[in-house]
Amino acid sequence: MDPYSVIVRPHVTEKTMNLIDQNNELTFVVLRESNKTNIKNAFVQLFDEKVKNVNTHINSKGLKLAYIQLTEEDKAEDIAVRMGVF
Repeated sequence: MDPYSVIVRPHVTEKTMNLIDQNNELTFVVLRESNKTNIKNAFVQLFDEKVKNVNTHINSKGLKLAYIQLTEEDKAEDIAVRMGVF
């Protein structure tokens, strides 16, 4: 799958901003049909960072959210700055 079709956009809320600082974790809206392996591979292709864990959640609006936790040596805050979240 094309990584740009799997990861749709960053999901930015007050909660996800706290996750960046506290858990070294980024949140994205992803394609509903994608699985955790597809999401992890797409993230690695787009950002060249190591992924520790991927959790998914479908919210009440029908959007599938992916919580991507990075390894200790990679900083979620640096990626957020590159994406323009901060």
